[in-house]
Amino acid sequence: MTATGIFGKGRYADVNGVNLYYETHGAGRPLVLLHGGLGSGEMFGPILPTLAAHHQVILVDLQGHGRTADIDRPLDVTLMADDIAALIEHIDLRKPDVVGFSLGGGVALQVAIRHPHLVDRVVSASAQIRRDAIYADMLAQQAQVNGAAAEFMKDTPMYELYQRVAPRPEDFPRLLDKIGAAMEKDYDYTEEVRGLQVPTLIVAADADMAPPSHFVEVFKLLDGGLRDGGWAGESRPKGGHALAILPGLTHYSLADSPLFAAVTLAFLDRRS
Repeated sequence: MTATGIFGKGRYADVNGVNLYYETHGAGRPLVLLHGGLGSGEMFGPILPTLAAHHQVILVDLQGHGRTADIDRPLDVTLMADDIAALIEHIDLRKPDVVGFSLGGGVALQVAIRHPHLVDRVVSASAQIRRDAIYADMLAQQAQVNGAAAEFMKDTPMYELYQRVAPRPEDFPRLLDKIGAAMEKDYDYTEEVRGLQVPTLIVAADADMAPPSHFVEVFKLLDGGLRDGGWAGESRPKGGHALAILPGLTHYSLADSPLFAAVTLAFLDRRS
């Protein structure tokens, strides 16, 4: 069976006014998996079998993405984190891990910040915590994202996916408008991250949308990178946090990389 062939047999949950689409794959400890912007759960197709061999994976399409229709509110990581928290309660998941990439990584981090009692561990990949950490040329490109760009994206995988699975395929320009507006908004979650209580793995590609130094900075906020870890790991970050900079990858290749699956499983399955 191809990776694409395993998708599209999910369910919907009405949470916070969103008819949220999700699928369940595999068995074991629950793992909520969150995709990047302009994508869907299908973007994890190459690594889903690996993750589902170890965990019950709950694959979610976030607001306005994939098989989840948009609603009349902004695309905001804090609101989408509340959706994920509501989904966790709606389907009665007991302290799942939450793993997210890019937009999904920001949502995963916000779930840990806003709803720490609901989750066990979090993996946040390729999700910077300050807008000004993004390279200047990338910010300039993001400023060009709006509904008018839809015509120029018709040959892209993002457009093809949306046309194939979205409840309202004609909403693609609206999604671009909302993504563009979200990327224009300034943010800085430094203080929220500094107080994070959920064990969190920060992941980035070595050639990501922000420099590796930014993700090291995030790790330092979590008591990491400040001292030698000790022979037995006794001086590692107090909260159980960790950092992985993955070699040979970019923002656009990380989500389906076996390296990402490997470091995610290594972190989630270390329960000591």
